[in-house]
Amino acid sequence: MATPSPFEFLHRLAQRVGDAVQPPPWFVHEAQRRIVLLLNHVLMQESEAQARLLRHEGRVAQAHWRQFQMRLVVTPAGLLDLADETAQPDLTLTLVEASPLALAQSALRGDRPQVRIAGDVQFAAEINWLVEHVRWDLEEDLARVLGDGPAHTLVQGVRTMAEGLRRFVAGGPGRPAAPPAGPAR
Repeated sequence: MATPSPFEFLHRLAQRVGDAVQPPPWFVHEAQRRIVLLLNHVLMQESEAQARLLRHEGRVAQAHWRQFQMRLVVTPAGLLDLADETAQPDLTLTLVEASPLALAQSALRGDRPQVRIAGDVQFAAEINWLVEHVRWDLEEDLARVLGDGPAHTLVQGVRTMAEGLRRFVAGGPGRPAAPPAGPAR
């Protein structure tokens, strides 16, 4: 007799909770504002990213996952802002995977989620370039607040925990995780 995986139970539970619990509109709007601030913070650290976005000034990209959607417009500064809800998107990016748990598991494995793309091909290519090349230097931002040494230690600790979690997820339920590759002796 096959024993059901506890991960399947968690998957079903996360699906039910996600379907039943909906945040209020004010919370969604505030969360979107914070996401825009973070995206712009990261974009401002990369002048090439801003230059690439500037070529698409005024264009609207819509990100969609389950019942959530967010429309972003490219500003004259080569940054992003929330677009009006009635604005027609030039590009729509839809996350295919509906399960939050499956998305988290795939992120922990280092996999990119499947995205369905519709709309302006050139705009989509620029967004893809941003995803491929622009990275948030969290350690640098933490160093401004905590100092270089503590920021480095904190980021290394988080990386070590994340790697351990990745190895656990890669091992899967009921199987030991593969040992880390070490130097050959």
